Amino acid sequence: MSLPPLTRRRWRNWAGNQRTAGELARPRTVAELAALLRYAGAAGRQVTVVGSGHSFTSIARGADIQIALSGMAGAITRGPTPRTVRVPAGTTLRQLNRWLAAHQLALPNLGDIDAQTVGGAIATGTHGTGARFGGLASQVVELTLVGADGEVRRCSATEQPDLFAAATVGLGALGVVTEVTLRCVAAFVLHADERPVPLAQTLAEFDEYCADNEHVEFYWLPYTEATLVKRNNRAATDSRPMTRLRAWWENDVLQNVALGGVCKAGRAVPAAAPALARLMARAFTPVSYTNRSDRIFTTPRRVRFVELEYALPRAALPAAFAELRRIVARSPQRVLLPVEVRVGAGDDSWLSPAYQRNCAYLAIHQYVGAPYQGYFQAVERACAGLDGRPHWGKLHWRDAESLATAYPRFADFLAVRDRLDPGRVFGNPYLARVLGP
Repeated sequence: MSLPPLTRRRWRNWAGNQRTAGELARPRTVAELAALLRYAGAAGRQVTVVGSGHSFTSIARGADIQIALSGMAGAITRGPTPRTVRVPAGTTLRQLNRWLAAHQLALPNLGDIDAQTVGGAIATGTHGTGARFGGLASQVVELTLVGADGEVRRCSATEQPDLFAAATVGLGALGVVTEVTLRCVAAFVLHADERPVPLAQTLAEFDEYCADNEHVEFYWLPYTEATLVKRNNRAATDSRPMTRLRAWWENDVLQNVALGGVCKAGRAVPAAAPALARLMARAFTPVSYTNRSDRIFTTPRRVRFVELEYALPRAALPAAFAELRRIVARSPQRVLLPVEVRVGAGDDSWLSPAYQRNCAYLAIHQYVGAPYQGYFQAVERACAGLDGRPHWGKLHWRDAESLATAYPRFADFLAVRDRLDPGRVFGNPYLARVLGP
């Protein structure tokens, strides 16, 4: 079997903080992919799969050859059991959501961005919010991956269960995931309720919010006492979306145009950040509407930023948030974007940040081009000290030594990696840092 063509290209991620130049392969079949991996192993070259570039880390950089799976997108099909679907890993979540809606199905939970590929979102531990809902990897029933030796392996909770537990949040370190089978639910409508709530009230009642609502999160504007609390719950089948005018105002004007303008002003004049945050807080207004579930879960993101997120034990959130406020108050790096707090159920993927514990997710953001490293690293130190685990797709500075103590099955993951890829065909500098050489 001949190799897929290798072409030179420059690559950058969505945020623009990761850039590289190198060779790109776009295999069209599993056979072409297998031939490429065998060639890379024999030639001592390293490969990495690139999706939509929505990771803020260098996980897609540093290998000799980048692989794009868009040429193998193929068709989404019904799975082997009711309400399961087989999805090519290069499919975007947006494409999957459209197919599911057309077949009266839906994913039970989603994050707020739908541009990621399914394979990339699963590999890095992408999640939404909801105390009773796990991340996207927890919805995987079966995985198909092609190893460094070119062999095709299928795994599930009953077939090669150790490989399945490792590969569901596999960081691209075990092989190229080409297809996933996902567990879905019947299509449903969500009622969204978004309203400003004073910070003290939000913190005092957050556990109650999580218990009483299916999906809940809040955004805090640094330098203010303002939060925006979002609650999403299943509704009757009738859909009453926002009017076009209100949707334009909320999604285009406030969340993108106005927010982008405020961020640009704050980047140019950092001392104005607190006053700009207070101005943004006045734009928070209550809104209530219903729509198809994926249209409620996901929103357009045109303001570019970088992000760090930690998964904390639920009980550690108050201490982490209190320290975050102290860090923001004393940091010389002015914060231009809100802090996001979500929750999620534990799962059984060995490298999932939610492995075997219910989590609170604390996410901090900074506008592109504004300084962030001191702020991010201070928050990371606070979260790591509270037994936090970093989101694999977002910026962090942890290494294998520190991560080994955070994940009970870390050594087991490394053993699977050694077995499947002893030559580190799927190696790169990021993986060498977080997993070891």
